[in-house]
Amino acid sequence: MAKIVRMPIHLRWELYPVPHEKGYKYGGSYLEELEWWTKPREKSRMRSILFLIKKYLSFSEYFRRNRSYWFGLYPWHIGFYLIVFFHILSFFGALLIATTGLAIIPESTNILGSIIYYLTVIVAVTSFILGTVGSIGLLIKRTADPDLRAYATPINYFNYLFFLVVFLSGFFAWLFVDPTLASYREFWVNLITLKYAAVEPATYTHIMLFSLFLIYLPFTRSTHYITKIIAFFKVRWDDTPNLPGSSMESKIKKVLSQPVGWSGPHIRSGKKWSENATSNTEGK
Repeated sequence: MAKIVRMPIHLRWELYPVPHEKGYKYGGSYLEELEWWTKPREKSRMRSILFLIKKYLSFSEYFRRNRSYWFGLYPWHIGFYLIVFFHILSFFGALLIATTGLAIIPESTNILGSIIYYLTVIVAVTSFILGTVGSIGLLIKRTADPDLRAYATPINYFNYLFFLVVFLSGFFAWLFVDPTLASYREFWVNLITLKYAAVEPATYTHIMLFSLFLIYLPFTRSTHYITKIIAFFKVRWDDTPNLPGSSMESKIKKVLSQPVGWSGPHIRSGKKWSENATSNTEGK
């Protein structure tokens, strides 16, 4: 992520509408205004954030363009969000148990204990079910659809199977071993307090699989959960003007000072971008 953030400034996309613009609904831009450089810009960062959240939670483009694919893709992604949230809830609940002695049970005398209990169970079970359905659906769709199969690689099928095992292991542990999911909080309590205590084999299996899942995650395409945020805010929606003395101008000058490492009829290798941009290379 640090490497991506430090990359040189991108080329302007010029794609509209841009959600933070005042004229967003009709694809407008601040450049429509007469002498726009003399006027304060009206930007709505919140509208951009809400637009991205909606995109993450609905996958509306997939629903519109390939609905049968969406029926596998959507539950898988929601299951992914929720299984991460489930383990965060388990850690948070364990932290409260270790620091305050809060009882996280249905009949807890503290309403917070009851809320965390029911929320954890609902989130966990929903994630296990949706993740399982989505993994199976994607596996079938990728295999049966010739268009998708043509672009599928062995690692795609491995990912679906691996994620399926992760979701199924959690579902099995909840259904047959620990319907209250207390053992996950117990695991975290012991980890926080640096004490050893055995947990049920099914719970242990899911914890280990989920840990491997988190280790493996940065090496998969799932990193687009984060890189997509940069792509939208820093590439697709970045319409910052290049004004004299601005930070944008300094960024552009920095890029223009870099040497060109390739050549062509219109480009001279070894010269700076600024030199290529201001010289006539026709016929050379």
